[in-house]
Amino acid sequence: MNVFDKYHLPTTVNEALALLAQYKGRARIVAGGTDLLVDTQAEYHHGQRPHFDALIDVTKIEGANEIRERDGFIEIGCGVTHTQIVNSPLIQERATALAEASFVVGGPQVRNVATLCGNVAHALPAADGTVALMALDAQVRVSSYQLSVVSEQWLPLAEIFNGPGKSAVDSTREMIRAIRFRPCGEFEASAFARVMRPQGVALPILGMAPRVKIENRKSKFEIREIAISAGPVAPIPFRAKQTEEFLRGKIFDADVLKQAAQILLQEASPRTSAHRATKEYRVALLPMLLEQTLGIAIERAQITNDQ
Repeated sequence: MNVFDKYHLPTTVNEALALLAQYKGRARIVAGGTDLLVDTQAEYHHGQRPHFDALIDVTKIEGANEIRERDGFIEIGCGVTHTQIVNSPLIQERATALAEASFVVGGPQVRNVATLCGNVAHALPAADGTVALMALDAQVRVSSYQLSVVSEQWLPLAEIFNGPGKSAVDSTREMIRAIRFRPCGEFEASAFARVMRPQGVALPILGMAPRVKIENRKSKFEIREIAISAGPVAPIPFRAKQTEEFLRGKIFDADVLKQAAQILLQEASPRTSAHRATKEYRVALLPMLLEQTLGIAIERAQITNDQ
């Protein structure tokens, strides 16, 4: 039987998780399906049986396709596509890094169907959306099903990664229902940039996203709060905690930026990848991306200060 003969469209989280349980590990959640179906094609190509017997499409669940403000957070449903994120005025203004990261995911056709939650669920440290979400200090809403009971909890994004392509979310009985983060406020902004291979599949060589809050100090700007994410520079999504600690409370200038870049080089651990770039090339890119993205984020925060 063709696996796609068993394609379900539940309208509630309870129904989706009950279906997962029914197939006893042989069903998978799908929204855009851009990662899952590529994996399936590879299995067919190698003469293997697909690693699932049924697909459970969650895009008909209430709220799945919505971007909304709730309880002081921006919340993104599990069916929201990268195109929706790019076109959202709320994301553009209050979480600019995520809009910029989503804009470089694949081409227009991919962005029109691929979802942010699916991108996160795939658990790759190089994923553009994940890099931006780490800087935004995002949380994921994980829904679980045990003994016919559904439970849900918000978890820090960093806690759901066990390694490259290895998620702590059990795809046989759990789903990521939504993602949330606090929007940027006054004197606060974010940015994202990446360097990628121009030939063939546009794999990211390195991406970076800072979120910064500043305070005006006699025409100079003090960094009050900061978060910096980069990838891929570690087996799981990376936050530059030591660099952040150094920058916090500093007046931003060229000397401070130079010192911060040296600290970043000490704590990041990029490796050589045959499909992306050498370790040495990535190391050379880190200071450049820090200067570019942090400068843009501070300039944007300064604009909110002037308004």
